Amino acid sequence: MQNLLTLKSLTLCAAFAVSLGASAHAADLLEKIKADKVFTVATEARFAPFEFVDDGKIVGYSADIMQEVMKALPGVELKRLDLPWQGILPGLAASRFDYVVTSVTVTPERMKAYKLSAPVADATMAILKRKGDAEISKPEDIAGKPVGSQAGSAQLKALETFSAELKAAGKDATTVSSYTDFSEAYADLGAGRLRAVVNSLPNLLEAARQRPDAFEVVLPTFGPKTYFSWAGRNDTDSATLNAFMDSELAKLNASGKLAEFQKKWFGAQMELPATLPATE
Repeated sequence: MQNLLTLKSLTLCAAFAVSLGASAHAADLLEKIKADKVFTVATEARFAPFEFVDDGKIVGYSADIMQEVMKALPGVELKRLDLPWQGILPGLAASRFDYVVTSVTVTPERMKAYKLSAPVADATMAILKRKGDAEISKPEDIAGKPVGSQAGSAQLKALETFSAELKAAGKDATTVSSYTDFSEAYADLGAGRLRAVVNSLPNLLEAARQRPDAFEVVLPTFGPKTYFSWAGRNDTDSATLNAFMDSELAKLNASGKLAEFQKKWFGAQMELPATLPATE
């Protein structure tokens, strides 16, 4: 009887171990994507030239990169969810999709909360003004003026920080307004309701290129050097997917493909580190 009980116990233990192994395998997000043949990513397709809608399709710098990445996932469909920026990182944390393929500005807080990819572009902050506005010739000139940026963005936080620094230096307070997306802020700038908009330099260069009669970029940039990344969940189930995405981005960087896309969408190549630099 004791031998029979021992045999049953061993059988149950073995079955439990197999069950655990199967559960761990099923939980691996990259394997699940391959099995389901669908890779669901979130993007904000109102962030030209990174992601935007043209003729009913999501196009741009990130879309071109993902087209290359998907070659390493044969037979898998890319499903892109076009969402407002404010819901993207919370949606990732809630597992509403697999990965974020939109421009996520790197911050210390986001590096702790998510697994950010290798840098995909420069995201250093700059200022857009109405063409011919002689009162704004450098970043400090926004003091005392109405300035806008996107709600919930690192760009808005950078604007608020910079505004506080100007006020601490004895300059007039900047009136800060937030918008659901940058197109609304650009519209208010064009209409005269704002004097400037703060965004990352590549986006502002594109806005000025699209409307050279209305806008111009104020240089130099302000604040620390900053980068855009993509984002995955910072958990065990997502580890192989995160490693896969980093590997594919590294291959595209080494092959010169990223530089090719940068020249296509921004007019020049960006100098990007291979990995994310440490942040304070």
